[in-house]
Amino acid sequence: MDGTIAGRDAVLDQVWQALAVRQAVLLDGPAGIGKTAVWRALVAEATRRGWTVLTCAPTESEMVMPFAALADLLRPLAARITDLPRPQRVAAEAVLLGTDTPEAVVDDRTIGAAVRSLLEGAADGPPVLIAVDDAPWLDPPSERALRFALRRVASQVTTLVASRTTDPAQPAVPLGLDQHPAGRPLVRITLAPLGVGALHHVLRARLGTTLSRPLLARIAHHSDGNPLLAIELGRAVLRLPRLPSPGEDLPVAASMQQLLADALTALPPAGRHAVRLAALCASPTLGDLTAAGIPPAAFDPAEEAGLLAVTPTMVEFAHPVYAAAVRTNIPPGVRRRLHRELADAVADPDERARHLARCTAEPDADVARELAEAADRQRARGAPELAAELHVRSAELTPVGEVEERGRRRLAAARCQFDSGDYSAAGRVADAVADESTGALRAEALLLRAVVAWCADDTELAVSAAARGLAAAPDGTALAGRLHAHLSLFRDAPEPARCDAEAAVRLLSSSDDDRALLSDALLLLMFNEVRTGRPARTELLDRALALEGDDPSWLAGTIPAIWWRSIDEHERSRVRLHRMLRQATARGDEPSQHELIMHLGETELLAGRWAAAEAHIAAARELGEQLGTGLVGETWMAGLLDAYRGRLTQAGQLAGAGLRRADELDDAWCRRINQQLGAFVALSAGRWGEAATAFGRLAATADALGLVEPLALRFEPDWIEACVGAGDLGTAEVVLERLGERHERLPRPWTRLGLARSRVLLASATGVDPSAALDDLAAARAEVPVDVLPLDRARCLLVAGLVHRRARRKRQARDAFTVAAAEFAALGAAAFEDRARTELARVGARTTAPLELTATEARVARLAAQGRTNRLIADTLFISPKTVEANLARVYRKLGISSRAELGAAMANLPEVDG
Repeated sequence: MDGTIAGRDAVLDQVWQALAVRQAVLLDGPAGIGKTAVWRALVAEATRRGWTVLTCAPTESEMVMPFAALADLLRPLAARITDLPRPQRVAAEAVLLGTDTPEAVVDDRTIGAAVRSLLEGAADGPPVLIAVDDAPWLDPPSERALRFALRRVASQVTTLVASRTTDPAQPAVPLGLDQHPAGRPLVRITLAPLGVGALHHVLRARLGTTLSRPLLARIAHHSDGNPLLAIELGRAVLRLPRLPSPGEDLPVAASMQQLLADALTALPPAGRHAVRLAALCASPTLGDLTAAGIPPAAFDPAEEAGLLAVTPTMVEFAHPVYAAAVRTNIPPGVRRRLHRELADAVADPDERARHLARCTAEPDADVARELAEAADRQRARGAPELAAELHVRSAELTPVGEVEERGRRRLAAARCQFDSGDYSAAGRVADAVADESTGALRAEALLLRAVVAWCADDTELAVSAAARGLAAAPDGTALAGRLHAHLSLFRDAPEPARCDAEAAVRLLSSSDDDRALLSDALLLLMFNEVRTGRPARTELLDRALALEGDDPSWLAGTIPAIWWRSIDEHERSRVRLHRMLRQATARGDEPSQHELIMHLGETELLAGRWAAAEAHIAAARELGEQLGTGLVGETWMAGLLDAYRGRLTQAGQLAGAGLRRADELDDAWCRRINQQLGAFVALSAGRWGEAATAFGRLAATADALGLVEPLALRFEPDWIEACVGAGDLGTAEVVLERLGERHERLPRPWTRLGLARSRVLLASATGVDPSAALDDLAAARAEVPVDVLPLDRARCLLVAGLVHRRARRKRQARDAFTVAAAEFAALGAAAFEDRARTELARVGARTTAPLELTATEARVARLAAQGRTNRLIADTLFISPKTVEANLARVYRKLGISSRAELGAAMANLPEVDG
């Protein structure tokens, strides 16, 4: 690109080459080194080339204005806001367009998701440049939303950021640019000092005069080549009665602040006062400054000195450093007085609150109330950090006698700190308020402390804090109900959790403000009643779903999907999880997205859709790594998928690592799932004794917790198989009784198949004629649709084949092994397929072509699988209905099935037959 800035041609070319291939670029260096000039030149070049250019250049004073920078950046995309999903659109309109929103609080995660959607939409057109000048002065909500979005669209857009260097030894990278998975490293360019020649052009352009080269050399030396410092030093030289001779000292100050202080001192008193007031304003409008008694003409001397420019509506400092230097040099007492003047003059109530917070020294009930109201507005706009600061100051200014009000304001600050992700600060303040309070306020503080602990994965503290809060809460109140509801979630033991949920339902049923939490309590009550072995009261589920509306809460919203998955209604579970995932994605709620993707992975594992499960596990792992979840569930599911696919060594290693981690963390859930995985790996490898022992430990773990119905643990059929393999028939009989009780309590497809399979195994092992059990097994397979529990259905055939082989029924064994192998192959269950084919070889089958239907049988079977009646098949093939029946009977025998319902899956694994 053409060089337009003195001394920066090489830098401009280097940066443009990086931007052209979508590499993120960080320009850094000390204040005044010329970053903004380079940044502006690059922005102009991108605009000239037809790029979509999104820019913002925040200032230090604007850090208290939530989303000010983001609104500037996204202004060119405002027309796209109407196309966003509703949660994103409402939030974006509120914070970017300034419209009112009916929602109580704008979630900053939703704003982040909206920014991501807007950038992804813009990326469909010309190249997109996101250019941020002075990134350290981004207001916190803008910084957080932009960081969130850039991490996810880094490969689709180009980013240019300018940032001042504050600590050369540990230079910070703004917006997490060095962590973006864009595939290309960050290009970081530190601007070097300018030489004498370049400074000559800079000073001539800015000061309108040419200095001698010796004087220029001295200015370059004393300014260390910093253009801004050189300009101010040049101005100081020109203010002297005459230019200094070579032997005279220059008017050199120790810093830029001192040079600007000298420039400010040179202004008339009225001008100096005006500049100070403007520097203290977040957005220095002429309207506010006029209301403070400052006429526009008061700025003339400062404008002539090059410190600022006056537009028709605003006062704009020539460089952000100037405003910061002015503020730094205002004495504390004078600063408080100026803030008082501005508080009485500004029109915006939030700007007034900011000035009141800085000028009020003693407790003042009215000021404290104003600050609290401003804090509520900031939180509603999605700026919890700013709201927390205002709530803290409000609490400090609350009169000493208003103890409870002071505590409530401190607690409000803690909630805002929690919303902003500062769990440590929120926990400290909640603890302090709880220690200093009694009754309802103490209970509210401890509830917040419990939620903070839960989100930080400290379950023990979450239960402890909530229990202490419950002890402090007034009896029979909705507050007590809220604490019970949270305790029901926090507790792992089902009976205490059930009692808490029951109490929560009782206490919240009459509270109109707690409908969502009542829905959660109803779900938790049903869930924990089932876990304790009680009958499933699905009317609680129906009532909860009616209460929740279209937006399930984070507390228990996944329970319906977990319930449907546990009773093998996978499609209902899948539909709810995907709906909730879309809502969480629209809100930008990544913790919820992670949880939902995990549940989807588990659902698809059970449903036999392992490719989909694998994709969900990978997505959950990637998101979990970003969130720092610990990857417990993701690793367990990956191990289970490995085991299903026959990668038993890898699965066993993951199970062992998971159990060690469970011991380290004393995590009961982590222990249960990895005990199940380890036992299943041993079973799949034929290590019967090891598997039986491991399943026994799992059962003991669940029993010790009082977990009568562990909905996610389906281990009894495998335990029985391991016991039979190990010759421990006594234990197998006891476990069969246990499985029968689970089925009687809550009949499900998996318990039906598991019972039938186990009875066949035990009958054969104990010498009982297995014929009746085999008939029941075939009936069980026929009852369970082919797309429900395909692995369990195939394992039933494997067991049937084994029993037929032991009874020397070679043909029936061969048919069962053949279909089982085909179904295992269709799933990708390599270990089970290998076992089925090994058994098939033992009965003398031709493994290369195990399924041999005649052409007529194949045509009849395919038409029957399509749902046609015998009469229609007969008419189509010009044969009699009796012939159709005879052919179907042979097909059922050859495929090892017993009904038309099974034909679809069986025929899907057969080659097409010509004719």
